[in-house]
Amino acid sequence: MSTTPAPPDSAVRTFIHDQRSAFLADLSDWLRIPSVSADPGRADDVRRSADWLATTLRETGFPVAEIWETDGAPAVFAEWPSDDPTAPTVLVYGHHDVQPAQLTDGWHSEPFEPQERDGRLYARGAADDKGQVLFHLLGLRAHLAATGRTAPAVSIKLLIEGEEESGSPHFPALLRTHTQRLACDAVVVSDTGMWNEDTPTVCTGMRGLTDCQIDLYGPGQDVHSGSFGGAVPNPATEAARLAAALHDENRRVTLPGFYDGIVELTEEERALFAELPFDEDAWLRTAHSRATLGEHGYTTLERVWARPTAEVNGISGGYQGPGGKTIVPARAQLKLSFRTVAGQDEEKIQQSLRQWVATRLPAGIQHEITFWGATRPCLTPLDHPALRSLTRAMGRAFGQQIRYTREGGSGPAADLRDALGVPVLFLGISVPSDGWHAPNEKIELDLLFKGAETAAYLWDDLAAHWSAN
Repeated sequence: MSTTPAPPDSAVRTFIHDQRSAFLADLSDWLRIPSVSADPGRADDVRRSADWLATTLRETGFPVAEIWETDGAPAVFAEWPSDDPTAPTVLVYGHHDVQPAQLTDGWHSEPFEPQERDGRLYARGAADDKGQVLFHLLGLRAHLAATGRTAPAVSIKLLIEGEEESGSPHFPALLRTHTQRLACDAVVVSDTGMWNEDTPTVCTGMRGLTDCQIDLYGPGQDVHSGSFGGAVPNPATEAARLAAALHDENRRVTLPGFYDGIVELTEEERALFAELPFDEDAWLRTAHSRATLGEHGYTTLERVWARPTAEVNGISGGYQGPGGKTIVPARAQLKLSFRTVAGQDEEKIQQSLRQWVATRLPAGIQHEITFWGATRPCLTPLDHPALRSLTRAMGRAFGQQIRYTREGGSGPAADLRDALGVPVLFLGISVPSDGWHAPNEKIELDLLFKGAETAAYLWDDLAAHWSAN
């Protein structure tokens, strides 16, 4: 899928360069608002962040910019129709809430007082996700200035959530309430990143997630292991047996039907992953691990991006204090999570786990399984014309071939896809060193402005090459 990037548009680059200082001043103003959705004491700040964005969108030229209320924190919606009624409509998703941060966490400067140092902007939310939301506004303005348009080449909508860092608890309901207003032909998610500073990439998929807790109950109380051990069922032993039985000798998940329907990696995708400059030793250092291990027949990147997994997140039961205590414990607990890929059904996996556990436990062990919901996987086909437009736009901005990645984590992209029935594209320019959720979060300014340039080119390319109808 390699192509020679088109040359950049000097008018776009000049506009972005000339607006650099004003843009960074605006972004810094927004970053000073500590919109921490997880902290009830910051609820007013989260609302202030939404108000700031809605006002800025109106000043940018959006004829519609609204605050959408939820049972939690507010979201922001904006809309700017194209003057071409046949042009596709694109919805840009991001979030304006941020993770908690304070100087004593290890920050080198106040986390909500942005600092520009060595070509980087340091502040909570600089990369995740305020910077990546705001570059769309600069890109749109550059698009209009370079083309002389008074409206964008495609109809653009924005939905900027206020609770992503708290698990998006009210996001599905928000989508259901406003499905008609959000109607579009494609979604662009700008809450992801690239491989690194020198290797620009487009993410094409995220895994889904379902996780649970299994509580096991044996004797009515802890009992003496000398008097009763080996003659009554031990819930801690059964928790360990369940954990051990979760994978076979090839590290494949043993739940019946677990792999049914999955979208397998194509040879083209495997080849594209293999092109990436992956340093496994460096990756292991990041993982704080001594060796790789996983499903046989797949590389490390394939395992974390494109294969489903089952993980034991925690196992507990019985005596945990110093020294020994010779008991058969009364209870034990197992916490599991399953990362899913395209084609899997989280509800079927939950049902399979219920049946699997029930058939493996002996008489005398009672159990309860509690699931905490599910997030569905999301995958963009490599041959989708909108993805090709995004790849061309990014290649034009960066002046080099764009490669493809996926992400092993999960997010709300599938909620958007399922609610709106359209493909999801990922446009993110953050890099691993940006330190999402960590002290000294930053954004590389050169990449931030490349993101704006990509957005400026994207709208023309979509209008020219893709008719969603």
